[in-house]
Amino acid sequence: MERRRLLASAAAAVLPEPVLAQGDYPSRPVRLVVAFPAGGPTDAVARMLAERAARELGQPVVVENRGGANGNIAADAVAKADPDGHTLLYNTSSIAISRALYKSLSYDLERDLSPVAQTVAVPAALVVHPALPPRDTAGFIAWARANSGKITYSSGGVGNSSHLLAFMVMRHIGAEAVHVPYRGTAAALTDAAAGNVHFTCDSLVTVLPLAQDGRVRAIAVSSAERSPLLPALPSMSEAGLLPPGTDIGTWQGVLAPSRTPAPVVARLNAAMRAALADTGIVERLRAQGARVVVGSPEGYARHLADEVARWRQVVAESGATAE
Repeated sequence: MERRRLLASAAAAVLPEPVLAQGDYPSRPVRLVVAFPAGGPTDAVARMLAERAARELGQPVVVENRGGANGNIAADAVAKADPDGHTLLYNTSSIAISRALYKSLSYDLERDLSPVAQTVAVPAALVVHPALPPRDTAGFIAWARANSGKITYSSGGVGNSSHLLAFMVMRHIGAEAVHVPYRGTAAALTDAAAGNVHFTCDSLVTVLPLAQDGRVRAIAVSSAERSPLLPALPSMSEAGLLPPGTDIGTWQGVLAPSRTPAPVVARLNAAMRAALADTGIVERLRAQGARVVVGSPEGYARHLADEVARWRQVVAESGATAE
């Protein structure tokens, strides 16, 4: 049902709408609402793409940060905006998790927002404090099982992707750990590096500097394949921390208010494709551990539907809820 509704949302964008023709768009600066605060990894990528997309659109693309409520404040604002392509949402995988995590939302992902393009995917890494015994995945599994119920892990909050990924790992290896939620992954990673918790899972972008400085020990990455930035580090699925072939992590994309005209969606998608084909941007993203995944609006709709289904199951099994 969720998949059909999301695909229908993408299909609705191709219906004729008497709002704007492609040649008339954009007629003023485009507002790109980022669902998280300025200065973070999502904001950095959004600003990079906004600057390059502005060259394609012929109008400034102005980033506006509206953090809070796991990205739902920004999503609600864009869902209620005029469907003329001048207000867009730069979202992350949190939007799919929220669909399962919150009992009620002020917007409906499938009804109120239309996919424009997925942009990047960033794997997470499981890290431990360097003073702890685990030095590799086999050591982590043995240590976690031997200390089941006694070890702790931090996350960016209940229902955050860092929480759910760690939960999936522990469930798969048959061990238990105490979840310690924080208000954001920055604090969660800081306390893992300080040794106040035993391990955490966080974006490779933020983990990498600490791993390179020896402040944390990276054990595995969550993508199906190894990361070029840490080629000696196994993927979680190949190392037995997750089921074989599992590819999981954070991802980002662009959504527009539903009923945004098809020519406008097409032009926005083309602008994002151009930005993500820019050699300089691609290299900067790779240096951060991000992988370009831009595709069609329909492809993004399918991805959203798959992710909503995935996280609904994981959230239900974890028992996580949010208001």
